Amino acid sequence: MFENLSSKLEAAIKQIRGQAKITEENVADGLREVRRALLDADVNYHVAKKFIYDVKEKAVGQEVKGKITPGQLIVKIIHDELVELMGSSKTDIARASQPPTVIMVAGLQGSGKTTFCAKLAKYLKNKGRQPMLVAADIYRPAAIQQLKLLAEQINIPVHSVENEKPVALAQGAVDYARRFARDTVIIDTAGRLTIDEEMMTEVANIKESVKPHEILFVCDAMTGQDAVNTAKAFNERLSFDGVVLTKLDGDTRGGAALSIRSVVEKPIKFIGTGEKIDNLEQFYPDRIASRILGMGDVLTLVEKAQQQFDEKEALQLEQKIRKNEFTLQDFLEQIRQIKKMGSLRDLLGMLPGMDRALRNVNVDEKALVRVEAMIQSMTPKERSNVRLINGSRRRRIARGSGTTVQDVNRLLKQFDDMQKMMKRMTKGKGGKLGMMREMQRNASQQRGKRRR
Repeated sequence: MFENLSSKLEAAIKQIRGQAKITEENVADGLREVRRALLDADVNYHVAKKFIYDVKEKAVGQEVKGKITPGQLIVKIIHDELVELMGSSKTDIARASQPPTVIMVAGLQGSGKTTFCAKLAKYLKNKGRQPMLVAADIYRPAAIQQLKLLAEQINIPVHSVENEKPVALAQGAVDYARRFARDTVIIDTAGRLTIDEEMMTEVANIKESVKPHEILFVCDAMTGQDAVNTAKAFNERLSFDGVVLTKLDGDTRGGAALSIRSVVEKPIKFIGTGEKIDNLEQFYPDRIASRILGMGDVLTLVEKAQQQFDEKEALQLEQKIRKNEFTLQDFLEQIRQIKKMGSLRDLLGMLPGMDRALRNVNVDEKALVRVEAMIQSMTPKERSNVRLINGSRRRRIARGSGTTVQDVNRLLKQFDDMQKMMKRMTKGKGGKLGMMREMQRNASQQRGKRRR
């Protein structure tokens, strides 16, 4: 995500030099390169021009104090302007005072609209809501079947009636939701390969009929300026409430994310970061700005971890480590939890500085799969006590997992090193693990206060 833009901005900022004060002369070349980087990332020309003007206005004349360098001060100003450009703060989706909340999803065919509907349903279900999906795309072959298959994975009902028009389908779905206590209705509308009057009229008629509380426009981030132009056309007809950028994991430029809010004056609410049904994130402008500038995104990483690990499990794990009872079976469970959090490269990229370090490194996403296979090829006794694993057992494990004896040896050595490290972490009053658990408890309490 944003790899090209990040590397070019980094190179541009390095050119900024100066002494005690930032002047037009000592930032001119650097800002020129920043502008070029934005245009190369397919950022709208007028947006890029205004961005550079605003950065220059805030930077020129600033005094550089203490140990701060001109480059560091410019980074801070650029970060703040990126946040402002993308919307200052996250924007939540609407919730009706009287259920059901009706959410209408629109966009071109191929933008990932149907998949997003299922992702949103899963996201809302995890928040304690009772969503249902409406298969109102009756034209695209297999669209209804696709939605039903996705909904089956997350155990969410789909409203679909044969030979019924989309407007009637949407109306019937809202009535169904009222009768069967579904508090959120997500309508997957039909798309086309290009904007046409028939499609626009249909989505406008659905809007008029069910009066949705939220209209989300889904666009493919990889189409760059085309995504911005399409958003303008939809907004003129629908006046939608928010934007969803899909396929952002495949877009290393990021032009759509930086341009779209400024052009259509509507917030980005969600981003799709992969094909799996869990690969959906709320859009936080400050966190995305940090990712673009190579500062990482620790908050999102922590939230992903908290979705997979609860405090009770963490306490049980800590007790096992304290008693030196952490086994390969426990290790296997931790690997499975990490895999649920998403791509290993993306997770590492959320750590400050790691995105830059990994830029030219090939992260082996299959490494965890091989480790999992080796542990699964062991007997329960072997997982509980690695000392049982002698030479013949190592050969059997290697054959069973499709790996080599050297791979098995490496895993056992790494596991031994891990156990030693964990033992050191538990030394002293409370130990580092106790501190980490206390931090997690405090974070949970703060989230509870915010919800109240």
